[in-house]
Amino acid sequence: MKSKSLLAILLAGSVIVTGCNSSDDESTEKKSSTLATTNETTAIDLQAEVDAYKEFAIDQMDQFTTETEKFVVAVKSGDIEKAKGIYPTARMFFERSEPIAESFGDLDPRIDARLADLEEEGQGKENWTGYHKIEYGLWVDNTTKGYEKIADQLLADSKELRARVETVEVTPKLMMTGAVDLLNEVSTSKITGEEEIFSHTDLYDFKANIEGADKIFTILEDKIEAKDPELAKNLTEKFKAVNDLLAKYETKNGYVSYTELTKEDTKALAEAVNHLGEPLSQMGIILE
Repeated sequence: MKSKSLLAILLAGSVIVTGCNSSDDESTEKKSSTLATTNETTAIDLQAEVDAYKEFAIDQMDQFTTETEKFVVAVKSGDIEKAKGIYPTARMFFERSEPIAESFGDLDPRIDARLADLEEEGQGKENWTGYHKIEYGLWVDNTTKGYEKIADQLLADSKELRARVETVEVTPKLMMTGAVDLLNEVSTSKITGEEEIFSHTDLYDFKANIEGADKIFTILEDKIEAKDPELAKNLTEKFKAVNDLLAKYETKNGYVSYTELTKEDTKALAEAVNHLGEPLSQMGIILE
């Protein structure tokens, strides 16, 4: 490719190079042709990985819809404690597959918007729907009364999201940028505790985002290993470091309240995520 481009520049400038002849030109053409063929041959085919990730996302959305239906039943029946128990685990399915969910700019905020997100856009509680709206009802108002229609809309939106996931064009770029975006979610809203500001179930979201990024790495791991074994090893170690830290806050029923973490705890988690983010961003470079 480079040889052809140089030849074109020389010809356009009417530069005459002494000693050049037809055999030199033929040689240059052959080298360029060989380079192009080599580049095509070494291009990495990631179709199998793309298909695997879409299958994963569809499975997560299936489970998200199922668990959301259970959540809605609990809300509408007035079972506050049951709804609180389902809330963080149901949301994990959404958080793991968020790179896909965020493809739909209308559905994602209807399901997952925080009040602060709406206020930044000049909207208020009257425009608020989704999981976090009901989170407010459960943990602040301590009631499900008045939230029945919000629950019905949440289930309808979840089912629509599941149906529309089938139409998403999953690409290697979506996967690799999605993995980095999941970590960014952790290092911005999750690490500050602002995502689950009423329920303090942030560690569930935190874990799910890490699992979503880890799934993308696992799907691509063989291809990464073939291109850069050291990067694959580094990523494996960094994911383990984050998961080992999260394991400290596990209970037999899930995770402790985020309010139980000290500043030193959150700092350690933030550092572990940041250490993972840098090598994770290299995936897209080596798999171009």
